[in-house]
Amino acid sequence: MLTRRIFSAVVVKPKFAPNFLTNSRNMSGEENDVIFEDLGDKGVVILNRPKALNSLNLSMVSKIYPTLQKWESEKKLVIIKGNGGKAFCAGGDVKAIAEAAFKGQKLGQEFFRREYINNGLIGSYKIPYIALIDGIVMGGGVGLSVHGPYRVATEKTLFAMPETQIGLFPDVGGSHFLPKLNGRLGWYLALTGVRLKGPDVLKAGVATHYVDSANLKTIEDALLQCSQHNDIETVLSRYQKEDKSEFSLGPYLEQINNCFSAPTLEEVISRLEKDGSKWAQDTLNLLKKMSPTSLKITYKQLELGKEMNLLECLKMEYRLAVNCVEGHDFREGVRALLIDKDQNPKWDPATVKEVTEDIVQRHFQKLSEAEELRHKL
Repeated sequence: MLTRRIFSAVVVKPKFAPNFLTNSRNMSGEENDVIFEDLGDKGVVILNRPKALNSLNLSMVSKIYPTLQKWESEKKLVIIKGNGGKAFCAGGDVKAIAEAAFKGQKLGQEFFRREYINNGLIGSYKIPYIALIDGIVMGGGVGLSVHGPYRVATEKTLFAMPETQIGLFPDVGGSHFLPKLNGRLGWYLALTGVRLKGPDVLKAGVATHYVDSANLKTIEDALLQCSQHNDIETVLSRYQKEDKSEFSLGPYLEQINNCFSAPTLEEVISRLEKDGSKWAQDTLNLLKKMSPTSLKITYKQLELGKEMNLLECLKMEYRLAVNCVEGHDFREGVRALLIDKDQNPKWDPATVKEVTEDIVQRHFQKLSEAEELRHKL
């Protein structure tokens, strides 16, 4: 029988990020926001902010990296899951980042740097990494799961990358994994923020397995007896839940591929207008709610990302994140959605036509040498 030893991680400043400062205020009083279970040659990471749907803050991303790095040479596998039953992880704590930005503080730059370093480590992890993505998995939660080889969804899984709604873009390696989905599905999900539920998460290619949530404890116990990939595949195949329903976006894939394969965002909109169907009209209505600047940045981001490896994508995304946090639309989007909650953001520029190529390009510009995300993640 495995003996569960729970410990708190020590926050270690990565040697490759010398200019990354620890925000002590965000560290204090948050000792249990991530729980690490040391089970001999296995390790379990539990995201533990259930009241906040396990959304990631600076404290959490600062603890996860050194523990994963240490376990990579000590363990045979790592499992990551969320506490509370409602969410794996609903994303990053963007409200705190925006509020800090209003005050001229650099919390966003610090948070995104640490978060992306975690994503890069997961993408190159040398031992099996298994994410149990039960419940809500969005934004930062996707980054903690999608780059690993095993993403186990349930009927309660709810996936989305809704960043364009808050003046951001699908980060955490979105430019790497979204273009790899079937056809132009990744572009559609990235721009519209459309949600996928349950088996659709598997059918879209975001999850690798689909199981009944009632079996998760049994599955976890069985996985903790595994030592190699073949054993893990056997366990997950044993509990794989059969689902014969059609992919909810299946009837629209041809239209998605046609409209979202356009060379520019403006042409995407033009093709949707010419399509004229209810699906096209609904899609146009979704796009009208999003930050025009975010939409154009996202389109360019995915076009570039489809030719890049994960580390190159994260380096590009860090530049975008820093520039977005310092810009207008991110703060305005978070204000409208999460702070004042008036659902009425005033985007600047207000329309896609007003977002010039110069505005887009400025978001992709290199940062100073001291600010750049180190390529050696």
